[in-house]
Amino acid sequence: MRIALTGAGGIVGGFVLRAARAAGHQVTALGRDDGWRLGLPAELRGHDALIHCAFAHAPGRYRGGEGDDPQGFRSANLDGSIRLFDEAAAAGLSRILFMSSRAVHDGWPAGTALLDDLPPRPANLYGEVKALAEAHLAALPLATTAIRATGIYGPGRANKWQGLFADYLAGRPVTPRVATEIHGADLAEAVLLLLAHPAPPATVNASDLILDRRDLLRMVAALTDCPHPLPERADASALCVPRCKELHSMGWQPGGFPGLRRTLPDLLDSGGASPPAPPEDI
Repeated sequence: MRIALTGAGGIVGGFVLRAARAAGHQVTALGRDDGWRLGLPAELRGHDALIHCAFAHAPGRYRGGEGDDPQGFRSANLDGSIRLFDEAAAAGLSRILFMSSRAVHDGWPAGTALLDDLPPRPANLYGEVKALAEAHLAALPLATTAIRATGIYGPGRANKWQGLFADYLAGRPVTPRVATEIHGADLAEAVLLLLAHPAPPATVNASDLILDRRDLLRMVAALTDCPHPLPERADASALCVPRCKELHSMGWQPGGFPGLRRTLPDLLDSGGASPPAPPEDI
């Protein structure tokens, strides 16, 4: 399949690019390194599918990524995405995959189970922009899927825990926290499953672990013989957990805690090519 991939130079797009090429797909990268950014026209004719991972935001921030320019943030990410989706439809592509976010559900009450088809209820500009882009996408006359991804981890630039590990190993206090997480490679595998599906669902969740910092740092302590005390366990009762029934029905098998344990040595060794993102959901 010939795929146009936006954001190929980013954290998420990088995982998708490597997985798609390894699977034998022909990928055209669209990103700043290639002279393209959101809002510019994209040459999509001749492609079969669009995977849209590009997102313009303040460095290291998603929620609050508008900084002091909410209008510019909205224009780039909502207007730019809508233009891209319309160009893909006009160019005759057969499907579009859009990297959305669990942030579309931030307005639901604490403890809500986030089902694949739960209607959006954003509580911030980031979630609102993603939700409005999803709505435009769903109205197009072709196969489309919005992937509501949770927090993404992995080695290299995806190592958002670099600062956390450094604080713990140095004996500095660590604030308790629990969150949902997914390895970037597992998210890329979900993208490939959706790409091959004959009738993909309009929205899917992509999440794997419910991860408490206490459990993560306990594994770090075991690998490093670090004697420092672990943070207290966080209260997980208010966590809104994404359910991933659609992806699991396609045979998706993310790595879970065994996968995290396997990659943890790489995370400990990985400083990344740039400062890591804060521990926040996408």
